[in-house]
Amino acid sequence: MEDLTILRDLVVLVAIAIPVVALAHRFKIPSVVGFLATGVLIGPHALGLIHEVESVHRLAELGVVLLLFAIGLELSLARIVRMGPLILRGGLIQVIGTMFVTVVVAVAFDIDTPTAVTLGALAALSSTAIVLKVYKDRGALDSPDGRVIVGILVFQDLAIVPLVLLLQLMGRSGEALGAAVGSVAVSLLVITVMVVGGRFAVPWILARLVDLRNREIFTLSIMFFGLSAAFLTASVGLSLALGAFLAGLVISESEFGFQALSDVLPFRDTFSGIFFTSVGMLLEIGYVTDNLAVVVLVTIGIITIKALVATGATLALGRTLQVSLTTGIALAQVGEFSFVLASVALPLGLLTPSLNQLFLGAAVLSMLLTPFAIAAARPLATSVARALHRRTESISALDANEAKGLSDHVIIVGYGVNGRNLARVLDGAGIEYVVLEQNGQVVRRGRADLQPIVFGDATQTHVLEKVGVARARVIVLAISSPSDEHRAVAIARTLNPAIRIVVRTRYVQAIAQLKGVGADEVIAEEFETSLEIFSRVLQHYNIPSNVIDREVGAAREEHYGIILGKTTGEYQLDALAHLGIHRAIEIVEAETGARAIGEHPVSLQLRRETGATVVAVVRAGEPFYAPDPDFRFMAGDSVVLVGDEDALAKAKRMFVAGE
Repeated sequence: MEDLTILRDLVVLVAIAIPVVALAHRFKIPSVVGFLATGVLIGPHALGLIHEVESVHRLAELGVVLLLFAIGLELSLARIVRMGPLILRGGLIQVIGTMFVTVVVAVAFDIDTPTAVTLGALAALSSTAIVLKVYKDRGALDSPDGRVIVGILVFQDLAIVPLVLLLQLMGRSGEALGAAVGSVAVSLLVITVMVVGGRFAVPWILARLVDLRNREIFTLSIMFFGLSAAFLTASVGLSLALGAFLAGLVISESEFGFQALSDVLPFRDTFSGIFFTSVGMLLEIGYVTDNLAVVVLVTIGIITIKALVATGATLALGRTLQVSLTTGIALAQVGEFSFVLASVALPLGLLTPSLNQLFLGAAVLSMLLTPFAIAAARPLATSVARALHRRTESISALDANEAKGLSDHVIIVGYGVNGRNLARVLDGAGIEYVVLEQNGQVVRRGRADLQPIVFGDATQTHVLEKVGVARARVIVLAISSPSDEHRAVAIARTLNPAIRIVVRTRYVQAIAQLKGVGADEVIAEEFETSLEIFSRVLQHYNIPSNVIDREVGAAREEHYGIILGKTTGEYQLDALAHLGIHRAIEIVEAETGARAIGEHPVSLQLRRETGATVVAVVRAGEPFYAPDPDFRFMAGDSVVLVGDEDALAKAKRMFVAGE
């Protein structure tokens, strides 16, 4: 009989992982922590359910490849350019600063310079998987600290490339300098050819494959690009994961990146779970217990260094001390890519086995603490800011004087798209207003435009008092942080029981909570988007505008009533049915390989060929009603069509693969 050891190990791994990860989910702890705990439990240094971890390591290497491939697909050069200052300045300060401080501390403990630099590289990276998971579950990715965290994590993901090259160079220090530099030069040349050449070749090849209208061929091709890139980088002495990351980054720049990501994600989740479990297996429980004091001290040291440096990096971006401290605490753990770097450094002699175990112990412990640290970060940051008498969310004397004379005015919290539009309307109507914004760069731009904008946090009582909340008629919250919305509403209602509080929130389920703490009007983006699409559909049937207004108003009143539990239980409105056109609308998701992919609504000639009309396209939650000339249909787009049944049947085929 064939050796079934690897299959038995996988069975044990999955069997233990299911209840452990389920338990982690029950207590809202990221699954990564569950996988790490599973590895510790079943590894040879604990229960010993798996004695030989070498076979699992092979699967884990594939997991790392797919993990970095998916990360590359989720990023894009265009997105990186848009977030340029945030990523480059904040991320660079955080990574370089953490490495510098770690090297200084390590050298002070008589650790040689190459090893000290390696430890600095390991400490510089934070856990993208854990931090983003926790922030997503808390609905805080769009909060002031959430946006900075995303930017710094993106830089860290990109930093894996030069860090791997740095370790490769240091690991060859025994060779002739010319040979080492030559090897790195070859590596850089290969990377350059992959990125530059891939940006032209890969989209062209994928476009030809899509024309075959076969999803299996598309998926196989995506996997081929990722695995072959990993093989190519490994063949020149770099890591497998680095090539996969670069391949993902190249594919993400094409119009097929979204579909490629959806095809890879199931593999990524499965094999990355195996990777984190294998990392847990490496941890020697005996070493940790014998050196518990040292492991704890190193963990505290890493968390402290990373928190302080990340706080400084965020302050350098012009954020408040409170936001900066929250960001620093959230990024204070060791990241999953640090294990990738450690796997590169260990065979090069840059880490001793003992030092590697110390790193693993501190890394796993810092990861386990992360969900709890993030939960405590905001209250702790507020307390520290007050204790240091550095309320950077407070308003300067000039700001206070500007707001002192205001009365019967509007307070706008947040100067994004909604805040700017409201300010423009109020200015045109001659209504006095003041804007509160936590982003220092946005405040400076607003002041340059002569806007009455103030640097401050609306969740702080004294800030709202400074902008005259007691004398204001209306306060509008146009921010994207549920926790901040709730707190600001409660404080504003306490300070001025008569003020009108209007909140723009992202999700319908937040309405009841915001109403409960004192909001008068809550506008949910996802419901209002559906009403806008509904209105556009009616316009295409030449329904009079006053009728559309009446029907939309009734829909808004009825469905918000349902959400808030105030409905009688009898649906009084189905506007499309009421107008006799309930069969005239269809929503279809565009598939990879469909005729419409890569086409503009005009070039597709959909109305001429089918008689149906595109009234809206929803992509990643964002609706497009009048696409610009550069718009092209992409796989995953939700396309809203109107027309008779025959027209809709013909139109749908344009968005379905194989038709």
